[in-house]
Amino acid sequence: MIAGEPGYGLVVDEGILPVTPAFRARFADLRAVLAAEAERQLPDNVGAALPAAPDIQFLPPLPQPGKILCVGVNYRAHIAEMGRSVPDYPVVFTRFASSLVGHRVPLVRPSASLQYDFEGELAVVVGKTARHVSRQEALEHVAGYTCFMDGSVRDWQRHTGQFTPGKNFERSGAMGPWLVTADQIPDPASLQLETKVNGTSMQRGELADLVFDIPALLEYCSTFTELRPGDVIATGTPGGVGAARTPPTWLQPGDIVEVEIGHIGTLESPVCDEATASCP
Repeated sequence: MIAGEPGYGLVVDEGILPVTPAFRARFADLRAVLAAEAERQLPDNVGAALPAAPDIQFLPPLPQPGKILCVGVNYRAHIAEMGRSVPDYPVVFTRFASSLVGHRVPLVRPSASLQYDFEGELAVVVGKTARHVSRQEALEHVAGYTCFMDGSVRDWQRHTGQFTPGKNFERSGAMGPWLVTADQIPDPASLQLETKVNGTSMQRGELADLVFDIPALLEYCSTFTELRPGDVIATGTPGGVGAARTPPTWLQPGDIVEVEIGHIGTLESPVCDEATASCP
């Protein structure tokens, strides 16, 4: 977003190349590009690199995905630290688009709780409509990958057996900084993930350690719902979350959370307090 106007483009070494007005008139956002399978047209429809100006604000790569499906307890180390059993099927819950912010946009610790936790994840973005896809065909339906911070309000998450309340506080999670296309990452299982808080490594994991890998998740989710271009699946978090530490490590105002995934980038998120006037 530049001076309050949303937009999108290509990220290159020189910076961000915004799409031309004519291209944006055809495709209002990245979701529309994916739906039209027009990704390959982007390099021929961009302008000059934007200056590194303070009025550039990152939105989530998909600001309004049709679905955000999140997978819980999907790394064995995280399952063990949370005292759970390995599930027979993926544990799927939903997040709302309004619960997510973009790269370097403040996360909001809610005034309703002090138990605000971090969860670094890889998110999969759907590129082609998927319904009843097999695991063998699943990756053909992926547009690309991005970083995800599944901020969790733990006491609200545990009110019942349903995760939804604790996972959907306004601006409690983040996605970005950008989408890396699937052709750049032919084997997502080779990726490594690290979450840092104030520069200290808190979580490390390899996508190869997922209980249900990306093809399995696409196969499962496409069986109960039609996955459409721009839909997002967050694949789960490794061990090391704040709730499992002794004493628990909750996010505080002023903290900086970084989710780094090799070959994708680093999603950086400062934390502010909803109860203060300084929280935008």
